[in-house]
Amino acid sequence: MNLQRAYRLLAVFYSLLLLIGLIALLAGGGTPLALAQLVVGGLAVVGLWGYVLQRGFMGPRMWRPLAGVLAVGAALQLFALLATSPDGVTATWMLTSAVFSALLVVILYRYGDRDQAIWATAKAIADGHRLETKLAGKAPLEGHRRDGGREASVRVVKAGSEYRTRVVRRRDGRQEEFDASFHHPATLVAFLEQFTELSVEDLTPAA
Repeated sequence: MNLQRAYRLLAVFYSLLLLIGLIALLAGGGTPLALAQLVVGGLAVVGLWGYVLQRGFMGPRMWRPLAGVLAVGAALQLFALLATSPDGVTATWMLTSAVFSALLVVILYRYGDRDQAIWATAKAIADGHRLETKLAGKAPLEGHRRDGGREASVRVVKAGSEYRTRVVRRRDGRQEEFDASFHHPATLVAFLEQFTELSVEDLTPAA
């Protein structure tokens, strides 16, 4: 069994757990806490399927905070397990829940990394390929843009598997400089367009 198939089976298993929880909630009425757990679990399963299928769902900003919520929940269950000494059945369920939550924490944290092609638009991915071609000669790329009182300059290099850029922006007599690094060229392209309004076509080999 390869890793991709294992992830798919894991996603199916979590989906079945969610379905069983929903049926139990509808059959027994449930509590507000159970409903909240079901909602959080549903979101986590959506993120799990997004990670497995390598598709972006709901934007990357929500998944790492959700991973944090699951981590806190797992920690609280482990604390309650150690502090209250529940019966064997309850202890087994609490430990199992904490373990499965820990798996989701790792997966959702990785899924929430914005430096991935799954969060890039089709245009950014195409521009990323063009940027890779331009950097194939190993020479740094530079770009400059001036619009009225605003000015931006960038320098882009590839170092190993990383794409690094240095940005200098000037506005109303003030200047700011910052560096950033990315593992996917499409993410770098989106970053440059957002913060400097420079496109791949504006980048040329450094003199």
